[in-house]
Amino acid sequence: LWRFGYSARLLKTNHFRTAASNTSFPAVWMLLEQYSGSIPGLFVAVKRNRFFTMPESVEDKANLELYSPHPDVRGMTRLNRDAFKRTVVVPALRVKKETVNALLKSLKHTVLQRPGLKRVVEDPEDQDSRLVILDPQKIPEFSLGESEQEVLKQLDVHPEVSRYNLELTYENFKSEEILRAVLPEGQEITSGFSRVGHIAHLNLRDHQLPYRHLIGQVIIDKNPGITCVVNKTSIIDSTYRNFEMEVLAGESNLVTKVKENNIAYELDFSKVYWNPRLSTEHGRIVELLKPGDVLFDVFAGIGPFAIPAAKKKCHVFANDLNPESYSWLLHNCRLNKVADKIKAFNMDGRDFLRGPVREELSKELPLLREEQKTSFHVVMNLPALAIEFLDVFRHLLVGEPCRAAGLPTVHCYGFSKRDDPAKDIQERAEASLGTSLDGRCSTYLVRNVAPNKEMLCISFQIPADVLYKRPCP
Repeated sequence: LWRFGYSARLLKTNHFRTAASNTSFPAVWMLLEQYSGSIPGLFVAVKRNRFFTMPESVEDKANLELYSPHPDVRGMTRLNRDAFKRTVVVPALRVKKETVNALLKSLKHTVLQRPGLKRVVEDPEDQDSRLVILDPQKIPEFSLGESEQEVLKQLDVHPEVSRYNLELTYENFKSEEILRAVLPEGQEITSGFSRVGHIAHLNLRDHQLPYRHLIGQVIIDKNPGITCVVNKTSIIDSTYRNFEMEVLAGESNLVTKVKENNIAYELDFSKVYWNPRLSTEHGRIVELLKPGDVLFDVFAGIGPFAIPAAKKKCHVFANDLNPESYSWLLHNCRLNKVADKIKAFNMDGRDFLRGPVREELSKELPLLREEQKTSFHVVMNLPALAIEFLDVFRHLLVGEPCRAAGLPTVHCYGFSKRDDPAKDIQERAEASLGTSLDGRCSTYLVRNVAPNKEMLCISFQIPADVLYKRPCP
């Protein structure tokens, strides 16, 4: 909370009270403990493993069984779906068939609401009746409260609560519940992933690797449309921005199709870089552009900045060093019918800036008239290295500076692990440019990449005294 600018006073606001009212008290207390020390004035001391130790009730036991697979699956590394079966005793009401709908409507907060489980089943003792399954968490010790009994009286339903043997199978459990039951107790589970078309991309930790094939199959089973699960096995290569991966489950087809901001892209996920978490950032930058503007995309990848900019009728120069990315960039330009609006290059970023970018700026900037509104933008999305490329702009052009409004705007991305990431990014950009950017730049937090690691974008117009080298008299 503190990282995003909230003060300790947030705890007194309606937002926090609303969150607390929808969360169990222990969960709220754990939230406070998590941010203890991060929010000034907030300190919560809790001893681990001694948190609200309370005797297990019938309600707790029934609810635990309802949402937990059979305990014998603990430690399983090869998926055996049959081993997840278990039978749980739950409360039920015997109701005449013609009364079922009225009862479901009247007791909608008491009836079992778990997805995938039937709330109404056949009555083995009476074909004219049905059994309505109740939520064991709402009916502790199989006894109805006064309000429920009043409803039954009005509907002429006998108030006796029966015990029904509910059979749960692998299909009834969520992926998080399955993995929590399989992995060793107390260890972090993985149910989240990045989806790239039909591919689910995981970043498993070391303790999860023995279960990786089971995890992959569970994700396929529980997520329609996912037919391949991969795990990253190396860090991203800083040259081509791709990484080695292992197919954990499903087909080995890594050529896929994705859609972002209403634009379709095709790619080979094993050979090019694609991150679905950047769709908002791609849209944010393109939103800054106007028809007729010029965009230089230094590390273009397969075109998530370049192609929507071209569709917006901008003039686009797109470059990527990776031959595979360059090939897929050309493919996606054709796919989206903008091949005639994008000039694509397969060059090192420095060579691209010193070649096509310098040539275009040298030609166009002197022609700018006062009334012209064309803007020039340079996008540098290679967070691991892009700031180091900013020194290329030092005296990139020779001659008298163009008017200030025509100076190119740079959007440069970087990672930071500092306590003040915005300050860190600005200082590193200033070091590369050899000038101060105070009052001349803005920083934008793109996303949290890992604990204590942020991805940011710094935007600024290149100062004239940096961009231009004045000719000797």
